[in-house]
Amino acid sequence: MMATTRSVIDEKATALTRARYQRLSAIYDLMEGMAEARYRPWREKLWALVEGPALSTPERQSKGEGPRVLEVGVGTGKNMPYWPKGMQMTGIDLTPGMLEIAHRRAKQLGLTADPSAGFALAPRSEANWPGPVLRLGDAQALELPDASFDAAVATFVFCSVPDPVLGLRELARVVRPGGQVLLLEHMRSANSLLGALMDFVNPLVVWLMGANINRRTVENVQAAGLQIESVEDLGMGGIFKLIVARVGNGTDLGGPA
Repeated sequence: MMATTRSVIDEKATALTRARYQRLSAIYDLMEGMAEARYRPWREKLWALVEGPALSTPERQSKGEGPRVLEVGVGTGKNMPYWPKGMQMTGIDLTPGMLEIAHRRAKQLGLTADPSAGFALAPRSEANWPGPVLRLGDAQALELPDASFDAAVATFVFCSVPDPVLGLRELARVVRPGGQVLLLEHMRSANSLLGALMDFVNPLVVWLMGANINRRTVENVQAAGLQIESVEDLGMGGIFKLIVARVGNGTDLGGPA
């Protein structure tokens, strides 16, 4: 069963986001080459927090099945080297060009991404495949059943989702109660002068790179009804943060956008 989305998706903004990242996909890794040296230890730290077998339900543990983990915004697969072993991984991305590169990276890493999945929109539970599944999907409207994952992870994704609160509500929907939502994000500075500057230059940055630099992501996580366990400042005066949250038993999906 899939819950009905309460908010209306801005199809024009979503199509524009897809077009931007499709245009950048071939050079995306090159564009972020220097920044990635900073990001790698943060990615490793984030994925080390995925709880592993403890996340899996007793029923799946009895069958020897690992936890089901969703990576939203898998992009070109930069997180793949840090994916924990023993997990049933599903990677979703909005852009075909990004997924093509992710498929190649999975092959290079020996992860055997499901070649039959293609870019079909189907729940992971329907795929009888031991390796990761990579497919097209919109974070704002995931074609996945309720409570079908034990954890969801995203790195530098909700800076570009047109409606970030809607996307975060979707994570709360597809992750089971008590499951983890782990985010590595950059966001608006709490410094009033720097924050105002980020607001001023944000339209240009979005046009060039596709990402908003002035999102208030901690507040958005709260607005989505997720229960925040910790927020760690990683660098640049708190612009980069690692957020650990959980889905509550009665997550409120109707909070302010």
